[in-house]
Amino acid sequence: MEKHSQEMSQDALLKISNIDAFYGTLQALWGVSLVVKPGEIVALIGSNASGKSTLINTISGVIHPAQGTIEFDGRDISTLDPFQIVTLGISQVPEGRRMFPEMTILDNLILGSYNRQARSNREQNLKRVYEHFPILEERKNQLAKTLSGGEQQMLVIGRGLMSDPKLMLFDEISLGLAPKVTDELYKAVREIRAKGITILLVEQNVRRSLKEADRAYIIKAGRIVLGKNVAELQEEEIKQAYFGV
Repeated sequence: MEKHSQEMSQDALLKISNIDAFYGTLQALWGVSLVVKPGEIVALIGSNASGKSTLINTISGVIHPAQGTIEFDGRDISTLDPFQIVTLGISQVPEGRRMFPEMTILDNLILGSYNRQARSNREQNLKRVYEHFPILEERKNQLAKTLSGGEQQMLVIGRGLMSDPKLMLFDEISLGLAPKVTDELYKAVREIRAKGITILLVEQNVRRSLKEADRAYIIKAGRIVLGKNVAELQEEEIKQAYFGV
């Protein structure tokens, strides 16, 4: 896997090299390396407490790596703050459908466009969000709390698009949602990728992740234990990496 990662890193949009990360004194990531190339959907899969969300938060600047580097579009972003990272073109769609329930749908979306470049492209990005999720335009003046769980997830994805990203980090977008709603969301993910946005997809749902992704990494106990093209992955490899059986 190391050799494979090195070969692919030359044209990487995101390159993570041997990072360790801590919550206080508790180490959560151990020597993590991965690569995401422009235009890919890459899945990061693992069970609860495997380090998935920690890695997403480290890429986003919420946590800074204790060692190792994170490079985005050729620039070291390891020590940057979240607002700087958003401005460079990384947007996180967080787990748990976090939004502002007492604000309108439109105001929630506009909050996603606070960096300078996104502000100048606000109307264009808003149009793009409404193309993906027409219901958000229909209900733009309603309070966000009136939306269903699936619609709230659409709103959070839409807000992520408003920041004019090159790379979107999706953290458990299907968690707690019905299969039909999940299908709608993943259709939007594919459409977003088709418009040139690269995607790192963090999911517990292994089968769904592998169905959508070009490549996958499996993380276990804070370490990457497998990284391959999805087409090359074998069922036994997944079981061994994911469950240790």
